[in-house]
Amino acid sequence: MSKNFFEIRNGHFLASEKNKVNNVNLKIEKQGDIVTLLGPSGVGKTTILRTIAGLQKINSGEIYLKNKIISSENFHLEPEKRNIALSFQDNSLFPNYKVIDNINFGKKRSNGNGFEIKASHIIKLLHIEAILEKYPHQISAGEAQRVSLARSIMSKPDLLLLDEPFSNIDQSLKDEIQYSVKNLLKKISLTTILVTHDSFEAFSLADKCGVILNQELKQFDVPYSVHHEPNSLEVAKFLNRGVFVEVEVIETDCAVHSLKHSVLGEIRGKLVNNFPVGSKVKLLLQPEDLIHDDQSKLKLEVIDRKFRGTNFIYTLKTIHDEQIPVFVHSHHIHQHEKNEKFGIKTPIFIDHLVCF
Repeated sequence: MSKNFFEIRNGHFLASEKNKVNNVNLKIEKQGDIVTLLGPSGVGKTTILRTIAGLQKINSGEIYLKNKIISSENFHLEPEKRNIALSFQDNSLFPNYKVIDNINFGKKRSNGNGFEIKASHIIKLLHIEAILEKYPHQISAGEAQRVSLARSIMSKPDLLLLDEPFSNIDQSLKDEIQYSVKNLLKKISLTTILVTHDSFEAFSLADKCGVILNQELKQFDVPYSVHHEPNSLEVAKFLNRGVFVEVEVIETDCAVHSLKHSVLGEIRGKLVNNFPVGSKVKLLLQPEDLIHDDQSKLKLEVIDRKFRGTNFIYTLKTIHDEQIPVFVHSHHIHQHEKNEKFGIKTPIFIDHLVCF
């Protein structure tokens, strides 16, 4: 028996020899938490959701929901008895039902987990008022995703499973809908597991985030820690938040540690992993770690500039051909062109020194 609202113990999930995830341990301690599972396409995220929902059996291990076992090697609770709703990435609507009837179908199969929600509220929140009388083949893929989500929420499940729920929604609408859905799920305390390949989506929605790579759950932590303190080189490279440069550990005895880079000089901060003085390690440099300073004596050559709306990302080159990304606010007094020199504020201080 589990004291957590939901738990997977030593779960092995198998759809095929290439599509499997081994030895998953995951806990959702309290009702209403949102967990995201992040990983590349085809890594087995959907297989985990299907197994939790009861659509396929667990290979080994145990799954608990509300202190009761629902899956193990020797026990499989039927899907209709789990009070779990799964909203698929692909269109899973009833083709002969209008949109409004699909949504109301969720209400009919509700087992009632206690929260109150009106269909009209969800319809407005998801911007699907104009398509209620249409059939699934008459609406877009993004609209179908929103209808499927509405139907799932209306069934009042104990656990909501979402498979890439925003992947087909236009970017202009996606941020608003993600914000609204998150607020709704929190308001009604609907525990949710959402899978995605988009790290920004995973971090913005989750209380906790799991990273699945190479058939394993590599890290499960709050989004801040996954982003700033990846627990392996593998996770850091997957998140693709920066570059690795060679440094030497020169001070670890005080609260603030010191590293030495051949061009950037001394870099101070708190080492996430412990290394003895003299160690040669790879330091993760993320675009937000370095600060631009036009007056600095430390200048590197600009080899690329990308405009990202509120920011520019400059790529700088060292004399050793290392390429280093740096964020600069788009309203900075002037822009730097390719081949110009670009100043970096010294001494360099980075809160989290992530090294491997």
